[in-house]
Amino acid sequence: MVEFKVVVNDVKKGKSHQVQVSGHHANSLIGKKIGDEVDGIFISLPGYKLQITGGTDKDGFTMRKDFPGMGRRRLLLSEGLGFKPTEEGMRKKKSVRGNTINQDVVQINMKVVKYSSRSIDQILSVKKEDEQEEKVEEKEEKPTDKKPEELPKEKTKEETKEEKKDEEKKEEKKEEE
Repeated sequence: MVEFKVVVNDVKKGKSHQVQVSGHHANSLIGKKIGDEVDGIFISLPGYKLQITGGTDKDGFTMRKDFPGMGRRRLLLSEGLGFKPTEEGMRKKKSVRGNTINQDVVQINMKVVKYSSRSIDQILSVKKEDEQEEKVEEKEEKPTDKKPEELPKEKTKEETKEEKKDEEKKEEKKEEE
């Protein structure tokens, strides 16, 4: 299943928020290009409109708006995303990814174009609280019957060495018999 890390830039506040997107919401992002506007419901931000500004693939190569397609290719770059020249006129071959989102993309960068009545902080904090409550409920459903004194403690290196020596002695006795 496809999973993306979406970094949403709140232009008004100057803050960025990272949101995990998976399942059918992530599948709906596949095929979109840099510059496309997406409904915020896909990123768990209902009421927002977001614009795709870039991203990186699983190996860290950046997406370029001027390179069409989904593939990765080595291009001769003189400036722009993926290469910062140190001297004037300097060019270099660098690997970059195309401007279309596919399964190999891991991170997608977006900026807010249209705002909702609720702030991003409020929406995401409610979502995080719900996730934490689910984790707490899962832990409560699996209580251990044993008391802490009855639970096995971790063995030190010396104890494991002693156990190995005892086992070797037992094997030697069996071989003698």
